[in-house]
Amino acid sequence: MITGASSGVGRATALAFARTGARLILAARSESDLETVAADCRAVGAQARAVVADVTDGDAVEAVAEAASLAYGGIDVWVHTAAVMAYGKFEDVPAEVFDRVVTVDLLGAATVARVALRRFRARERGVLVLTGSLLGTVVTPFTSSYVTSKWGLRGLARALRLETRDAPGIHVCLVSPGAVDTSIYRTAANFAGRFGQPPPPVDSPEKVAAAILRCARRPRGEVSVGLVNPLIRFGFVALPAVYDALVVPLMSVGGLSREQVAPHHGNVFTPIPPPPKPAPARRRSLAAPAAGLALTAAAVLTWHATRQSRP
Repeated sequence: MITGASSGVGRATALAFARTGARLILAARSESDLETVAADCRAVGAQARAVVADVTDGDAVEAVAEAASLAYGGIDVWVHTAAVMAYGKFEDVPAEVFDRVVTVDLLGAATVARVALRRFRARERGVLVLTGSLLGTVVTPFTSSYVTSKWGLRGLARALRLETRDAPGIHVCLVSPGAVDTSIYRTAANFAGRFGQPPPPVDSPEKVAAAILRCARRPRGEVSVGLVNPLIRFGFVALPAVYDALVVPLMSVGGLSREQVAPHHGNVFTPIPPPPKPAPARRRSLAAPAAGLALTAAAVLTWHATRQSRP
């Protein structure tokens, strides 16, 4: 079962499982995109069914689970990747947009977990893989609703792992990538005046999907995807004043493009196709990686200074 399978990490995960011969139920809000992904999975020899569902609707999620049981006899692995995003200062993002992002990204995950665990308990086995984010461990400006959701999701995943210790056959995993090259940045609601973009270094959705597939086969509590994630987390914890001074200008350079955009709700309430990307500018392509390297360098210097200060 893959919720959020219509694009990005969800789509890559569906194809990764399809290549192993898994039998798939794919769920998301966009019927046309889902059918395309299902067709791609069938093309590599997998059985795949598409079911339209909004993860904030408990009845719809229950119906998807029932469809899996009727089709295949039950669910062995449930991967949850559905998420939406909004850019802008907290006071500029409308309350209904902020609330909807939290509802989809955190409460939607809770709804999925509730349905999945109930069915896993009945079978005494199952693997639930939730998709977190580096932003569940650090904070960036202009993404307050997403950060709030991912910090909450990390806490939820930890609580669920504790509460399923009495069931050795049930596993709850959290896979947390850094920046990933998906459409979520351009389909996000935007009240920042500039389109979002993944700050470097950027991983492919296929790399995240490979980590998810490994978790399904050999469950682990938490998995980080991204070479510099540990360094960024270290800088956030070890020297917060330096991190806070750097992250706003670096986010402005690396996390927001120069492309102007009028305020809009993006795909927060309804699915939309991603706006086309402009032709890349060479000057910009150099500036963004420089910002990411600067943040990484700051974390390395912080680590070095900490070691030097020890008696």
